[in-house]
Amino acid sequence: MSIRFGPAGLGPVNTAKEMLEKLHGQGLQACEIAFTYGVYIKPVDAEEIGKIAKSLDIELSIHAPYFVNLNSDDPKKIVATKKRILDCCEIGEKLGAKIVVFHPGYYGKMKDETYDNIKKGILELLEVIEKKGWKIKIAPETMGKINVFGSIQEISRLAKETGCAFCIDFAHVLARDKSVDYALIEKLFPQKQWHVHFSGIIYGDKGEKEHRITEEQEWRELLSHLPKDKEIRIINESPTMIEDSIMGLKISQSLP
Repeated sequence: MSIRFGPAGLGPVNTAKEMLEKLHGQGLQACEIAFTYGVYIKPVDAEEIGKIAKSLDIELSIHAPYFVNLNSDDPKKIVATKKRILDCCEIGEKLGAKIVVFHPGYYGKMKDETYDNIKKGILELLEVIEKKGWKIKIAPETMGKINVFGSIQEISRLAKETGCAFCIDFAHVLARDKSVDYALIEKLFPQKQWHVHFSGIIYGDKGEKEHRITEEQEWRELLSHLPKDKEIRIINESPTMIEDSIMGLKISQSLP
């Protein structure tokens, strides 16, 4: 099993080099850039950051803005959603990023059509990416609230039917389903490469409330159940994401 660990945040452009060197020095080999409130890296900076990350063997990924929804009943919001995701892809390509993670959408008033609407949006995005000749992949994420599209079954089906990548957020799966069926997840996602989010999480009857610091036993639970024949990138989203990533790395090195 090949696992890369890293945090869900690079920080400001002017300290990106120092941050990447810090992560490398601590043995971390992944970093997700948070474009959650908008794309903040300019093309020229993206190319420089990408070169540094590559030289340090750190795989970059991107989290697209939170305010996207491929199942909106407002056509303008669909257009805006696609633009935000494609803007991430464009900068991601210059960064050499592997993947753009995004929240696919809400059930809203069109629950019966949600899957088809989101699938249509993803296919249209993939068509643009192919025309542009970009290598970057887009990845709908499993979501942690029960009123939001993104169960493991829904994300697995999207990946199977569109060829898109995917992000398995194990904390979200726990919050949504109240337990994690690792055998089912392995069956639903037979792909060789997995992009994973993980952290401690606080949840209630309606699912996710907020992320919290990841505890040692939670890392051990996850790492002992992950399939051995995958290439896995684990991004930690806790309030102490770097420290938690280092903990995960050290635990993985101690396991048989």
